[in-house]
Amino acid sequence: MPQPFRIYSLAILLCFFVAATLAVQAQCTQKISDLPEAPELFGFHLGMTKEQVKALMPHTVFGRTDDFGVAKTTINPSFDERIDKSKFEGVRSISLDLLDDHLTSIWIGFDETFRVQPIDEFAKLISQSLKVPESWSSWKNKGLQIKCVDFQLIVTTIARGPSVRILNNAAEDTIAERRQAKEERDAAAEVAATEETSEIIADKQQKVYYRPSCLPAREIPEANKAQFKTVEEAEKAGFKLAKTCH
Repeated sequence: MPQPFRIYSLAILLCFFVAATLAVQAQCTQKISDLPEAPELFGFHLGMTKEQVKALMPHTVFGRTDDFGVAKTTINPSFDERIDKSKFEGVRSISLDLLDDHLTSIWIGFDETFRVQPIDEFAKLISQSLKVPESWSSWKNKGLQIKCVDFQLIVTTIARGPSVRILNNAAEDTIAERRQAKEERDAAAEVAATEETSEIIADKQQKVYYRPSCLPAREIPEANKAQFKTVEEAEKAGFKLAKTCH
């Protein structure tokens, strides 16, 4: 192999190695348990209980806990007279989500007087405060996001002011699973209700019946068609469930 070609190949390998190293370094490997107290979060942190939130903000009122275990509240330091505004300078609103009485999402919106306005500079500030790498990627509405081991950070501009949201990934997955389970239960209940109120169609020639949720592939001739109010009634008459319905 000619010497210049060998040097060129080594240079390419070195570039790949450096790029791979930088990519690994840029990954966010922090966990929720690693996050430090950040002045931009004003004492709030993921995992707090309702009691801890109320100890920090005594006037906090939570909404009704829904069927999935989620409760929400919004705190407005900018116009709530009960809140000491000097402790929340530049804050327009604070939105909190809890799952099973533990804080899983913190969304803090600042107004246009906040000291850092450009979203890229604001993202850099959040990275420094929370000790996470500046490996931000684009997010909808010209925002930025970073995904770490078990949480996600989102920064964006709302009403001319920067905002930051930090959320627990496992909690979001749990909520999604509970929603899906409820949808499946509701669908099963709807099918069961339909079967209870619909008549059972049967084929006298084949001596089989079809549930309302499993109709025959072809229309049964009227001379061979029979109807029953319940499955029990059809089976008592000597009909069996069609194989296509098993």
